[in-house]
Amino acid sequence: MTSFASKMFCRVERLCHHLPVVLNTFLVFSITGEVSYLVLVEAPLEAEQKKTEWSAWWKVVHLLAQYFMLGNICWNALLFLRTSPSIKGVFLGGEGMGQGWRYCYTCETHTPPRCSHCYDCKVCVLRRDHHCVFFGQCVGFRNYRFFLSCLLFMWSGLLYATLMNAEVFIVILKEGVTVHSVLLLLIPWIMLVSGQVSARAFAFAFIADTCVVGFLLVSAFFFFHLFLLFRGQTTREWYSSRRPYSLGLLGNLRHALGVRWYLCWLCPLIPSPLPGDGINFQVTGSLEPTR
Repeated sequence: MTSFASKMFCRVERLCHHLPVVLNTFLVFSITGEVSYLVLVEAPLEAEQKKTEWSAWWKVVHLLAQYFMLGNICWNALLFLRTSPSIKGVFLGGEGMGQGWRYCYTCETHTPPRCSHCYDCKVCVLRRDHHCVFFGQCVGFRNYRFFLSCLLFMWSGLLYATLMNAEVFIVILKEGVTVHSVLLLLIPWIMLVSGQVSARAFAFAFIADTCVVGFLLVSAFFFFHLFLLFRGQTTREWYSSRRPYSLGLLGNLRHALGVRWYLCWLCPLIPSPLPGDGINFQVTGSLEPTR
């Protein structure tokens, strides 16, 4: 009985671990499909403009921009998940231990500065920023570039989707701000279950709401991490007034995103080697990295 319960617990734990990724994937592709429908079928608003050459080019440009952002979101997310930020396979004791090194009793090893143990990943992570619940993995030294690029394209994609869904809000509110229209925007699920709206109206309202809420949440995360990036800090360090690892704007960009920081955000396949090793870090005002 104990063995069966243990197996069920492990299965449920694995399911919960992958559930956020599945839900995020479903939402991203649902929003993409809905915006594609708006571009191909609903826009432009004027009927006489729908068959013009301008309308065809307008749709092509929108679809290319849309799937460029979708491709970057998916590819950055995949590389983020496949790039381990942990100390596994990393030789830590090359040149001795110095200031900032600690001993992790869980991993039973000494860890370098800015490294800490994650109890969700069950391992120490180099230059650990935080554990991302939406991906089920830690953000660290080796996968930070993919995390930030994914946030960038999620932010731009949700901004684009929110603007494209302005038509949906216009249609819902075209007869004025009524109780029905407000409830449809705030609680579309209840309106659908109670039979007050059609499935089509529910789908448009739900995705439009998701775009707005998602844009606000991603904006908060994205600009917070930009703030940290410019200051040369991690999420674990942001509350401190000291910034010993800040190397100036260009230095911080280079150490976080790699030597091609000005290009790597365009495509995750552009190589951008990181100048450090995640173990030794250059301190402000010093040419030698900390050990």
